[in-house]
Amino acid sequence: MKALVWHDEKDVRVDEVPKPEIANPTDAIIEITATAICGSDLHLYNGYMPGMREGDVLGHEPMGEVVEVGSEVDRLEVGDRVVVPFTISCGSCWFCGEDLYSLCDNTNPNAELISKTMGHSPAGLLGFSHMLGGYAGGQAEFLRVPHADVGPIKVDSDLSDEEVLFLSDIFPTGYMAAENAQIEDGDTVAVWGCGPVGQFAIQSAWMFGANQVIAIDRIPERLEMARNHGDAETLNFEHEDVYDRLMAMTGGRGPDRCIDAVGSEAHGTGLAGVTDQVKQEIHLEDDRPHVLREAIKCCRKGGTLSVPGVYMGQSDNIPFGPLMNKAITVKSGQTHVQRYLDPLMEKIDDGEIDPSFVITHQVGLEDGPEMYETFNNKEDDCIKVVMTP
Repeated sequence: MKALVWHDEKDVRVDEVPKPEIANPTDAIIEITATAICGSDLHLYNGYMPGMREGDVLGHEPMGEVVEVGSEVDRLEVGDRVVVPFTISCGSCWFCGEDLYSLCDNTNPNAELISKTMGHSPAGLLGFSHMLGGYAGGQAEFLRVPHADVGPIKVDSDLSDEEVLFLSDIFPTGYMAAENAQIEDGDTVAVWGCGPVGQFAIQSAWMFGANQVIAIDRIPERLEMARNHGDAETLNFEHEDVYDRLMAMTGGRGPDRCIDAVGSEAHGTGLAGVTDQVKQEIHLEDDRPHVLREAIKCCRKGGTLSVPGVYMGQSDNIPFGPLMNKAITVKSGQTHVQRYLDPLMEKIDDGEIDPSFVITHQVGLEDGPEMYETFNNKEDDCIKVVMTP
């Protein structure tokens, strides 16, 4: 079958690879009908995620049709149309029992490797390095889905692939980010990063009762989408100082809730931004935490900082003193996707949201390498790419 395969930094190719087979009785095989490139994939593309090996199949936002099931799969049948979460969860460990699916104890076969740096292993993830299980991803013609009774959600309606595909990751991720922000009626919410996760965090902030949503980015088309589709007020950090502007917009108090939807490759300004870039490139620092620093500074006293943006290792100069003295609550984590599938599907079914608004490019799988480059370079007004094998 054809798949998008990682070979090295900024080297993604369409290769012929073996079609997946049932490896465990709880597996299912799906034929992919739609799959997307996520901003998190760019961390792999740019060589910042450890544990990548030449030949790894990429992708963690897939959906398709079930073509085979293992002997112990009860919930799915051949012919079912399903969306597959990027988190692989067993459904039986303590964490799954607490609906903390991205912290599953049993789905990362390389748990010992990542525990050396993190202390504990999170769940295995589709297409996201051998540090997180080495599972083949969904930017391919077919995908093996482990623990198929726990992950995929069936699509029983006539909703299009484009309307439901993002249940695999970015819609639940933006929604959990807003939930973690502990938004209350009347709050002002500031969202750093207007990529796809940021767009869904903006949409979700309104669902939780925000009174004002402020979107921060430097890419004009992303800010335009935040205004036009998210009803957000926008701030271009290349044109004005974020702290000064947020203080002016909130009467000096600061936003009640801050969401970092950027993560490890933040574009900082000034000397600190340049220093982060250099440190990351020469491997003295794993992440560029400019947004974390700025959000801590801007967040009101007693406010909440939610971090859906992906960080992968060590970050320098985090202002923990201000964080502590301002009594800021921090909530973070990979998304517990399975927890949100049913309620968010209901929102789509009811017409409360059409997630397809973020799609800017629809191409074939063979165009994947070119679209990785376009998305990474923020060219051609590219915000979200969907591919069909």
